[in-house]
Amino acid sequence: MAHGKDVKIICGNSNKPFAEDVCRNIGVRLGNAVVSTFSDGEIAVSLNETVRGSDVFIIQSTCTPINDHLLEMLIMVDACKRASASRVTCVMPYFGYARQDRKAKARDPISAKLVANLITSAGTDRVLTMDLHAAQIQGFFDIPVDNLLGSPLFVDYFHKKFKGDNDTVIVSPDIGSVARARAFALKMGLGLAIIDKRREKANQAEVMNIIGSVEGKRVILYDDMVDTAGSLCEAAKALAEVGGAVELYACATHGVLSGNAIEKIEQSVIKEVIFSDTVPFTRDQPCDKIKYLTAAPLFAEAINRIFEEVSISTLFR
Repeated sequence: MAHGKDVKIICGNSNKPFAEDVCRNIGVRLGNAVVSTFSDGEIAVSLNETVRGSDVFIIQSTCTPINDHLLEMLIMVDACKRASASRVTCVMPYFGYARQDRKAKARDPISAKLVANLITSAGTDRVLTMDLHAAQIQGFFDIPVDNLLGSPLFVDYFHKKFKGDNDTVIVSPDIGSVARARAFALKMGLGLAIIDKRREKANQAEVMNIIGSVEGKRVILYDDMVDTAGSLCEAAKALAEVGGAVELYACATHGVLSGNAIEKIEQSVIKEVIFSDTVPFTRDQPCDKIKYLTAAPLFAEAINRIFEEVSISTLFR
């Protein structure tokens, strides 16, 4: 990095190994910022080095415990702005609250917009994230938002794994993910099938039917995130039992994995699930079916380009 101006990368407590990995890829050290709590649980932020005039990047995924990590980030932004940082970019590999992006029924909040307002009001100049659950959330902000794509990681992985074997179909696990899955299928040069499901209650999915043929094929289920893994495992079961798929893989950018998601994946017909490391794997119990690919080099490249004031649009191709 050219050092005409100063760059500082700091992080909260959500995913410190990821932040360290990003710093290694850039060739800078992680800044000395300590995020702790007072005895009553209030968040305390100490910046133990100057950020005056610096281009500051705060790396923080708003994953579980989401409210703590979100507030940590907001307080870090405030601390940096009050310490005269020239620009503060919130690097949010995983953007929490993104699923509440519209009023699905009467009297629903639009929490994604509220969170966007909080981030902007704290003094953030720019947001860098990956695979927002709904792309229109970019429009909830009045500051620049760069939404990186996780799909290149999975394209590379599966191209190497299957080495040009095209007897594979990409599957969208629901209607809402079709655009994302179609873009992934185009990059892979493969066909697309869609699961049409109806959700009866929150976090409970009921699979209905399969649009497209998967019989005798290997399938890759592709989504932006896996939370309870209910939708994913039900979709895989339908593809195997109803559709006649012979080998099932899945990949998603964000492995939120709440509740007993890992057990569901372990017991499912899926052979392998690939995530990026935007959300850290914090369980003591490893799962042989789950693999992680690092998104740190992609974020490092984006941070480098933002710092150097050069276009990052090539990273979206």
